[in-house]
Amino acid sequence: MRKINIVPNLITGFGLACGLFVIFKVNLTGEPSYVLLKQMVYILLLAAIADLIDGAVARLIHAESQFGILFDSLADSVSFGVAPSVLLLKALSLSSYSFFAFFIIASAMVYTVSGVIRLVRFNVKHAMLGPNDPDKKVFIGLPIPAAMLGSVSITLLLYAPWIGISARLEPWLLALIMGVINIFLGYLMVSKIRFPSFKQFTLRKISFRLLFVTSFLILFCLYGAIYYLPVMLAIVAWGYIGLSLLAAFMRVFRKR
Repeated sequence: MRKINIVPNLITGFGLACGLFVIFKVNLTGEPSYVLLKQMVYILLLAAIADLIDGAVARLIHAESQFGILFDSLADSVSFGVAPSVLLLKALSLSSYSFFAFFIIASAMVYTVSGVIRLVRFNVKHAMLGPNDPDKKVFIGLPIPAAMLGSVSITLLLYAPWIGISARLEPWLLALIMGVINIFLGYLMVSKIRFPSFKQFTLRKISFRLLFVTSFLILFCLYGAIYYLPVMLAIVAWGYIGLSLLAAFMRVFRKR
């Protein structure tokens, strides 16, 4: 049996623990608040950071394994598939017997199941790809961490008190908006649309330009995360989605 290196798996386990914490925490509290939602999103961002670096660390120390790949997918399905849906349902807190409560639950299930399908499809296809296959440089379907950011960013935007959208809209309309967005994100995850990938990033390829750009992005994200978290997340997530869809449309247009 191949030796399992513990360092990247510890990072993956931390990301999984973050997702589980969000699920358990929101079910232990009473009425939801924007402060609670924001705190839980910070925890999910920690899970996203863990998901970003566990693969890079595994490649750096040559500790990639089938166990690590499957463990990472399991952690992603919980932290980015289940946790955002639970957070959304807690934020809305609709009457259990209303039609829109059923609709938002159904849309949350579509989102979560689509995320799991996307992860399973990735694992199956990844095992079939060669080391130089061009499909290794892109994501087929929206990656589930990006879908999570897209979902929670809209949730925060709707409930941010300094924006005041939730105070002006009826609960059923909020449920309709978030339900449609969740279904759309679910579709993108199981689609064949190509999205840019950063999984080929390696810590060995370090240059002054890379350090400068990375430092700028980190400072921008930190400033946004502290003062304008919903706006920053929406720009990052929906900018990535929008530019990817635009690139996909241009590829189709060129073929014609």
